[in-house]
Amino acid sequence: MRVDQGTAPAVMRPLRRALILDCDGYETPLFSADGRHMAVRGNAYDNSVEVFVFPSLHRVLATTLGDPSPGYPYPREWLDQMEAWSRHNIAFGPQPGVLWIATPTGALVEVDVETRQAVEHHVLTGSRLAALAATASGELLVAGSGGELVLLSALFGSTQTCTTSRDIARAAAMAFRESTAEVPDDGDDLEAHLVLTDGTRTWEADDLATVTAVDATDPTWLQLQAAVNKAQLQSE
Repeated sequence: MRVDQGTAPAVMRPLRRALILDCDGYETPLFSADGRHMAVRGNAYDNSVEVFVFPSLHRVLATTLGDPSPGYPYPREWLDQMEAWSRHNIAFGPQPGVLWIATPTGALVEVDVETRQAVEHHVLTGSRLAALAATASGELLVAGSGGELVLLSALFGSTQTCTTSRDIARAAAMAFRESTAEVPDDGDDLEAHLVLTDGTRTWEADDLATVTAVDATDPTWLQLQAAVNKAQLQSE
């Protein structure tokens, strides 16, 4: 989205490039301080975490916290596991490209999103980590299920300042803006103007209107689109 500048009331204008996720039930996307990575916590069917490079929207990490969904009907044990993981348990610290994940065991996991290497840090013993956030100065704020609140320094020698991060983030936003275009004012059918990506592939609206061949590895939304297209062809 782009916001017009000036004295008139702000107008939000959709841009054509868009990220499409597998299904529904996702939390608000989370940007790193330098704007170069975006993490999305989901979803309605799995405890998923996906990280995308910005502004390219290339996916560099996709993982499931705990066991993946066994499919419906869901066993009670799996539902209990789903509930054990907080929906607000990820944060970017001050180090570029590092995502922190809070776990039900009381540990914080430090993940390098490019190399996918992970290091576990024990924070609370005998308490589930119920929430995780980063402060404006880069510290990590952790809440435990027993009412604990812990402030942690995660600097580890990082030399990137807040000013530098803001400059990098602003440059990334401008690069994204320049890589796409606004949806026309008369574009009532928004989906007809979007260029979609899931982080690995890209689809124009015309591509999706004709797709009929998919397999089990394709995203859920694409399988549904193919089924709709196939049904329409058969009814003609």
